[in-house]
Amino acid sequence: MSAVASSFSDRLNKGMDAALRAIAEPRRRAILRLVRDEERLAGDIAEAFPDVTHSAISQHLKVLREAGLVEERREGVRRFYRLRPEGLQEVRAFLADFWDDSLTRLKAAAEAFAREQR
Repeated sequence: MSAVASSFSDRLNKGMDAALRAIAEPRRRAILRLVRDEERLAGDIAEAFPDVTHSAISQHLKVLREAGLVEERREGVRRFYRLRPEGLQEVRAFLADFWDDSLTRLKAAAEAFAREQR
């Protein structure tokens, strides 16, 4: 592999690793669900988690932002967050490889079963 290709691959892996680490935490996954369909204020996001401090939610949002999973828009002192679907694209592609393999094996098993039934 060339140095350029290796560097590109390393960046992709780091991005996917950061995304996987970010979504490993259940509250971060819940935050992603909150901002999936609409932009939300940081305070509104924090209010959805009454058992967690606003500071902790801010830290979760920072991790999600640094992993490229949410984008932040500032309007004065207010911060709005929304999902960046493209941030999950690498993870989705990685998991799709496993899903495609499973579907291929399922298809082969179903076809073998159908042949046995004839």
